[in-house]
Amino acid sequence: MASGKKQIQLLARQFFKLSVVEGALSADRVAGVLEYIEKHRPANTLAVLKAYQRLVAAEFARSRAIVEHAGSVSETTLATIAAAMTKKYARPVTATAQPNAALLAGLRVRVGDDTYESSVAGQLATLAAAV
Repeated sequence: MASGKKQIQLLARQFFKLSVVEGALSADRVAGVLEYIEKHRPANTLAVLKAYQRLVAAEFARSRAIVEHAGSVSETTLATIAAAMTKKYARPVTATAQPNAALLAGLRVRVGDDTYESSVAGQLATLAAAV
């Protein structure tokens, strides 16, 4: 049973590697992988597709900065954040604004699993945890 799971993960990783060109996901390559899977139907097709989808989603999230904000955020600010994250992660990162009134003021930026907090709500939570 465990070797079956390993084979599924291995195949999903191989498909994922085929989907990346010069360090970035390629929509054409992803479409090609999906066509191949549809045509050849590997063993445990659904499990392979789910594992592949998780890898693609994680990679997509690593290339996208979600900028949560309480007030307004300018296109210049988004461009500055995108440039900073592109430099930090050494890969293209786009920034997308997402309103979040619970922040009170300031920003929260999420790139993949990383979170950068500079909101009033975050500062209050840190203060409350320290007390």
